[in-house]
Amino acid sequence: MENRTVKERKSLVEKDHAVSIRRQTELLEINRSSLYINPLGESKENLDLMTQMDRLYTQDPTLGVLGMQDELLDKGWTVNHKRVRRLLRKMGVEAIYPKRNLSRLGKAKYIHPYLLRHLKVERPNQVWAIDITYIPMVNGFMYLTAVIDVYSRFIVGWQISNSLEKETQTELLTDCFRRYGKPEIINSDQGSQYTSEHWVSFLKENSVQISMDGKGRATDNAFIERFFRTLKQKYVYLYPPKNGSDLYQGTKNFMEYYNNRRHRGIQRNRPSQLYHNAA
Repeated sequence: MENRTVKERKSLVEKDHAVSIRRQTELLEINRSSLYINPLGESKENLDLMTQMDRLYTQDPTLGVLGMQDELLDKGWTVNHKRVRRLLRKMGVEAIYPKRNLSRLGKAKYIHPYLLRHLKVERPNQVWAIDITYIPMVNGFMYLTAVIDVYSRFIVGWQISNSLEKETQTELLTDCFRRYGKPEIINSDQGSQYTSEHWVSFLKENSVQISMDGKGRATDNAFIERFFRTLKQKYVYLYPPKNGSDLYQGTKNFMEYYNNRRHRGIQRNRPSQLYHNAA
């Protein structure tokens, strides 16, 4: 497939073909998520507001609706709290603070305990962490899901989508499993994508242990949260992507940069080397 451009290979995908789209993209060696890069829309004013809210949340993830409203007011935005709440929900953003109702976003029977406390992570594919984040663009917005190997900080997979549906998460993991094998444990937050029968059944069928952050705990999924903050501060906010295609290419370039640069947090090792040399 080396002699064909990505654009040419993408044009070969047939939605009504007997072979599934997932299998077609595997055979054509293209990222399936690149087929679905149409951004979600809001009014220009709301998009500007959501970008500002994302910056504020990245700086202080404890901001709730009223706290966000106050911060916006200080920056010259007079916004009704109902509007703030609606846009935060659309962004998939929720303030980090202890909450009483642990099953509000998902079903209580699908919530699993946090397995990483006091666990010594000493090898690749022992623990992966997954999360999804809102990405603002010049025209619209999308969501980015990433999977990080906790031992090496290597990003084993990522996907851009225009929805928060749970199926996008398991589709990404299926691709990660195919490329790198399966981890012993996967850690996530308690978002509705992960506190669902679909997510839990998928991981049990693949014999992967399920770990979930304590509700409202900022540190339990710190590695993936830190990665998202780095990506936004060093790429998204500095070079706002214009559209889905721009975001896809920019994210791809950043992932290569991130995986192959030395990190002080892992004794100046490169995540790619640490992952592949020990795997």
